[in-house]
Amino acid sequence: MAVRPIRLFGDPVLRAPSATIDVIDDGIRSLVQDLLDTVELPGRAGVAAPQIGVGLRAFSYNIDGDIGYVLNPVLTEVSGEPVLVGEGCLSVPDLWHETLRYPWARVVGVDLDGNELVLEGEGLMAQALQHETDHLDGMLYISRLSPEERKVAMRRIRESSWF
Repeated sequence: MAVRPIRLFGDPVLRAPSATIDVIDDGIRSLVQDLLDTVELPGRAGVAAPQIGVGLRAFSYNIDGDIGYVLNPVLTEVSGEPVLVGEGCLSVPDLWHETLRYPWARVVGVDLDGNELVLEGEGLMAQALQHETDHLDGMLYISRLSPEERKVAMRRIRESSWF
């Protein structure tokens, strides 16, 4: 299929909650392939459908060479004490901020055949599961920053060449 361009901060699709996928058809299969193609590029841990302009609940991930996807994911469980971890986002290029994330997370969704799919993990996988489900709820990671850090991030965004 295709590597799709990433939508950037300011695009309304990034702030809108994504719709549930009700029917798995050729369009959804094509979306999944585009998500997989797009996440395979170096330096990408995850890509949510809104980041490629599609307001549906789906994302792909690429964690330590393990590449996959999930449809209609719901973050069902997190555990441990939240810790600050370095985080960036393809939709907010060139920014990196310490963000509070739980060290372990579980997402439940379905695959292209409608079978239940459970993704869980710690470290980068936990961070990606939380980050990507945030995207599907219309939230960017900069919304999770402390007020002081958010001010810094917003200033850097306004001063960036891409904004």
